[in-house]
Amino acid sequence: MVDEHLRELAARLQGPARLKSDLLTEARHGLLDAVEAYRESGLPATEAQRRAVVEFGSPAQVLPSWQAELAVGALRGLSLRMLAVAGVGVAAGDLTWRGASWSNGPRPPAGYLLLSNSVDWIWMSTLLLSVAGLLVVWASARAPRAGLALAQRAVGAGLTGLLALAMLAGCALFTWSVNLWDAALHWPPMIVGAVLVGAGYFSLTRAARGWLLATTR
Repeated sequence: MVDEHLRELAARLQGPARLKSDLLTEARHGLLDAVEAYRESGLPATEAQRRAVVEFGSPAQVLPSWQAELAVGALRGLSLRMLAVAGVGVAAGDLTWRGASWSNGPRPPAGYLLLSNSVDWIWMSTLLLSVAGLLVVWASARAPRAGLALAQRAVGAGLTGLLALAMLAGCALFTWSVNLWDAALHWPPMIVGAVLVGAGYFSLTRAARGWLLATTR
């Protein structure tokens, strides 16, 4: 009965795998301790497990608080990944172009410069919102309140939206760059940058998806 109860809880939880595993492991230990205590009081094994499960709480009683904790963990992971990727993007973005053969050529169109500046502002906004997300997670761990739950959703939604904007603007900027300068496809920093950015987008997309699943569960 204990294993069945834990499997039901596990199937209905969404969130970071490590945190989810820790919650279930802690629950298992608590249930087994309760079963052992009932057994020592003279109850048969089946009745001891039944009472331990009832005492622990039904999924409807346990899941809301657990899922809220998993949502906070997912926001922490998303904020940390966003902070790392945005920090690298802001610090090293210009290195992709430095020393390129076309850097001394004609000035790019105004629209291109606007798009390039927009990408910089998007990543800067992401950097700041990631810090805000970590502050909200820290405050939630110290004193959970309804207002902080709303702040968690707002920050997570903002980071997810900024990620979508960054991907659209970044892909558009890369495509435009290749159309403006044929040599861009053969410029090593450009190639390395494109690979790293692609890996960053993949990691951030997974983190954003995990946050969405944990929040909407």
